[in-house]
This record gives sequence, C-alpha cells and structure tokens, in this order.
Amino acid sequence: MATIPILFVCVHNSARSQMAEAFMNKLANDKFIAESAGLEPGVLNPLVIEVMKEIGIDISQNQTKSVMDFFKQGKLYRYVITVCDEGAAQKCPLFPGVAKTIHWSFADPAGFTGPWEEKLQKTREVRDQIKAKIETFIKEISAHE
Repeated sequence: MATIPILFVCVHNSARSQMAEAFMNKLANDKFIAESAGLEPGVLNPLVIEVMKEIGIDISQNQTKSVMDFFKQGKLYRYVITVCDEGAAQKCPLFPGVAKTIHWSFADPAGFTGPWEEKLQKTREVRDQIKAKIETFIKEISAHE
C-alpha cells in the first residue's frame, strides 16, 4: 500500500499543526506521511517544544511553513486536517486542491494565560488530545484503506 500524504494546517504552524505532524509521523508506521503548514507562518511555540520534549519528541529544529509554498510546489494530499480552535475556525486556512478536508478543534497554546507551569499543563492537555485524535484517525483510516 502506498503511503498516504496528510497535511495539518493552522494559522501560524507554530503549535497544534506541528504536534499533529510529529505524532502522525511517529505513530503511523509508514502508512501515512505528514507535513504541516500555516497561512501566516510564525515562530515555534516554546511551550509546545517543551511538552513534546517531555515525551521524547524533539521538534525544536522544525521550521514553520507556508500553505501557499506547498500549493505553489504542486503538493497534493489525500487528507488536509485543520487543527484550529472553534473561535478561530473562520480564520483557519483551507488548502486548495483535491483532498478530503477534516476539521479538528483544539485550543491554541498561544492564547493560554497564567504562570508558566499553568500554561505548560494546558499545553500538555492539548498535546494529549492531539495524540489521541491521531491514534483514532490511524485506526479508522487503516481499517478502510
């Protein structure tokens, strides 16, 4: 079976889409290959780098990427999964082209307030939600492919 390409998209490609890409590539056993991008690429969120490092995944050298760069390169994906929160859903970009688009809503770590440790805990919760969603997706899609 050919590897299924997936693109995770959010506004800045600095947190949720980066975590989703990392989990998909770690857990998919070569059934899927993931990339991530944003409409307005930003800077990797240090909270996300830290909580991913806690579970043995180092994304500290990742670069944020632009959806439009991927589009201009002619990249095609079987699935495009947006990971913006409901409040930003109208701003969450859609990748043009032929693909099945899925929306998963996760809170944005960039919007977390409070002391560092409290923001870390909230980011861990988002990380764990994304991992669980990826695991479910892999099982469901693998059963139908």
